[in-house]
Formats: sequence, structure tokens, C-alpha cells
Amino acid sequence: MSGVRGIGEYCGIFGLYGPEHASSLAVLGLNALQHRGQESCGVVSSDGRRLHRRIGMGLVGDVFNHTDHLALLPGTAAIGHTRYSTTGSSDYHNIQPIQVITKDGELAMAHNGNLTNAAALRRELEAEGAIFQTTTDSEVILHLMARSRGSSWEERIREALVRLQGAFSLIFLSPEGMAVARDPLGFRPLALGQLDGHPVFASETCAFDIIGAKTVRDVEPGELLVVNGDLHSTRFAQSPRRAHCIFEFVYFSRPDSKIFGENVDKTRRKLGKALAFEHPAEDADIVIPVPDSSNTAALGFSRRSDAKFELGLIRNHYVGRTFIRPGQQSRADGVRLKFNAVEGVLKDRRVVLVDDSVVRGTTMRKLIHLLREAGAKSVHVRIASPPVRFPCYYGMDFPDEHELAAHGRDVEELRIALGSDSLAFLSLDGMLAATGMDPASFCTACFSGDYPQAVVDAGLPAGRQPAAPDRLFPRTSTTQTGERE
Repeated sequence: MSGVRGIGEYCGIFGLYGPEHASSLAVLGLNALQHRGQESCGVVSSDGRRLHRRIGMGLVGDVFNHTDHLALLPGTAAIGHTRYSTTGSSDYHNIQPIQVITKDGELAMAHNGNLTNAAALRRELEAEGAIFQTTTDSEVILHLMARSRGSSWEERIREALVRLQGAFSLIFLSPEGMAVARDPLGFRPLALGQLDGHPVFASETCAFDIIGAKTVRDVEPGELLVVNGDLHSTRFAQSPRRAHCIFEFVYFSRPDSKIFGENVDKTRRKLGKALAFEHPAEDADIVIPVPDSSNTAALGFSRRSDAKFELGLIRNHYVGRTFIRPGQQSRADGVRLKFNAVEGVLKDRRVVLVDDSVVRGTTMRKLIHLLREAGAKSVHVRIASPPVRFPCYYGMDFPDEHELAAHGRDVEELRIALGSDSLAFLSLDGMLAATGMDPASFCTACFSGDYPQAVVDAGLPAGRQPAAPDRLFPRTSTTQTGERE
């Protein structure tokens, strides 16, 4: 996180306590969470006497590419982290897990989320003489712990947690044990699993599958779990409501994961079916997804319509997800490398292109152009979520409304800017209904502007915020032929 803007990281975290070769299992778990961050990664292990750390820029397979790397991480406990930055700079010093030496010994921490009062806390700590080594909001937590007068590391963790606001899923590791905490509103997913009787923790349950662990349950919002031999649970805060990030279902989580108690794949299929019900494309010949995150939504759309599901776009899997690449130019370059159109599928066809969301519009504009170049007769875009019109202050990578394609623009204006023949979005009610969960249990701020918690660093109270008109793309009077919705 930048100390000025107060936005942190959206990442993947993993931890396990007890099994042999813990660091090897942690690396496997991080591979399953690679989609949550491709910028950097790291693992810290504990042998019961001291901590051992390896971190690096790049993918998990690049940082841990030799058996010698794992030999330097001994012990039966380990935590890991995959990162991509939102406003904390893309820098080696910001790689997690963070490891420090405190008055009580070594401590490491991995963090997924964003603290919305981190800048205020940082100013307070700096005024008291604290010196920060990184630009992440995560370091604030360690400084709070260092100033705690608690008699144990568990008490110091608890004392720090009650000062935090925003989204946080945390794993701490010391030679004494491991601790795991989740914010009181449960913004980000965090699950507890078991491997041969040993506790395992991960941002998503797909990380359990790769090591053969079984899912036990979610870590509850406001819960602190401590492991040092036995696993025991306490509450550090009451949880009056839930504010699960709906974007986890829409885009970010892997389809083979179970988050917030529901299967991601099942929910995305229901999103696609709801989209076809609300906005059918009756004259279309084929339905194609934007691979891979929209595959299941497109399947759902196809099954609720008369159009056949096809694979009209091929994704190069050796290029990282453009949405989570730092920097706008990097995202644009990634789109050119990442997709290719299948002319034999698309030529002279009326195409429905299904995507999970439109954030900046960078990818969508390029894909529509690719489809037309491949001979598509028409391109009708259907989005399995509402327009993203508002900043996210809880960890997603769109903290500035100036970057949002739909901000201050109606659907027809956006259609013209993107260049499609028609454009339609799933309604907010339709999206929430597709989850099968209580609609009040979700944070929908990026779609609705209704923030479930005050954003201290941005000066925003909880509740709905107005959208000030702005333009990412220049206005144009160019018209397009085709269906308009």
C-alpha cells in the first residue's frame, strides 16, 4: 500500500502447520493460487527454533525452480504468499511474507486484502518514531504489534487486529506457532483445511486439492485461530454482518474453488443463465467466452439460449492475466499477446461474446476488434455482472474511477466506446440472486457505490456514494449498426 493513497494488495495466502516437508507443500499451494498474484511470491518456514525465508519477483515456478531452494526452507510449518500490487509499488522490498525480528524473536506475516485506515495508522506510527521498510499496508500491522504491551504474541496480534479497518486475511508464523485471522466483515475468502490431522489455511480451497488436504470450513469473520500444538479459536471482534466481495464469484476465484460456502463454478453458470434470461441475443449463431474466467458463464448463457457454445478465442496460457498486470501499458501489451481469434469458428457468424466484467475496457475493445478481423458478422457483448462504476477500497485493482470504462457513462455510450453491435449487463439483483445466498451478505460497492464500511483514508463514510461524471475514453458521435439495448 502507498502511505498516501491507502490501497493495498490483492493476493493469495497459504499456510500449514505440522506436516513434514511443509515448504514443499506450501509451494504447491501457492501454485494453485498463482492466479491471485503473478508479480512476486515467497515462503517462510519454521523449524521450531528459527524462521527461514525465500522470496522473489515473478511466478512461483520461477522463484522456486530448484530442489535446493526447498532444502533451505526446513521445518514442519510454513506460510506463503503470491502478490500483485494495486498501489503499493511493484518492488522487491514489498514481497511477502514479511519477516521481522521483534523483542520476542522472529515473526513473519502474509496478508491478503486492503486496510482502509492504513495511511492514518502509518502517520500515527511515524509520528511516534516508526521507520517503515516497505510501502505496503501490511507493515502497519507489524508496527502495531511491536508497540503492544500484550504479554504473549497472541495478545499482541489481537491488540493490533482491533485497530484495523477494511479487508484482511492474515497468516502469522513464529517459532512458537501460527496464527490466522479474518476481518469482521469477511471481505476476502479464507478457508481452513486438514492434511493428515494437521491444519492448513488458504485463500481458496483449490490450494487444498493440490496437496490432498480436505476442506473443513471457512475461517469465520472476526475469528482468530492459533496453532501451537493444538488449534484453538477465539473472537477478536464481533461480526454484525457480512460483506463478502461479490467480485470473487464474478472473476477472481478459480472455478474449482469453494468460497463463502458456495462452489464458484456452479455460481458462474447461474450468472450466465441469468444473463441469457435478462438479455437474450435471439439472432445469434454462437456464444463464445473470453477465456478462461468466463468459460462457465458462457456455458450457462448458451444453455439458456438457442446459440451454440463455441471456442472462438484461444488464450495463450504463457501470458499472465492482463487484469492483474501492474501498469496500464503492461495490460495493453498483454492483450495483444494473450488472445487469438479462430477464423473458422467466427467467419460470417453472429457472435455473442460473454465476459465476466468490464473494468477498464482495455481487453474488451481489443477482443471485439479481433473478432471483426476474423470475419464475425456481428459482435453482441453480454457481461455476467453489472457495470463497474465505482472505486474499490477493499483490495481490487480499480481504486480510481477515472480508470473505469463505465463510470459516468450509460450503456449505449459504453457500447459505442467499445465498438460492439450491442451491449448488455446482468442486473445487480440478477447477480445476487445467482449466488443463492443472502444478498445482504455481499459487498457490491464497485457496482452500486454502496460501501459497507467507512473508508477512512479516502474520507468516505459508509453508505452510497454518488458517481461524478468522468470519461476514460473520449466522447464520439460515431454510430454503430445492429441491435441496441
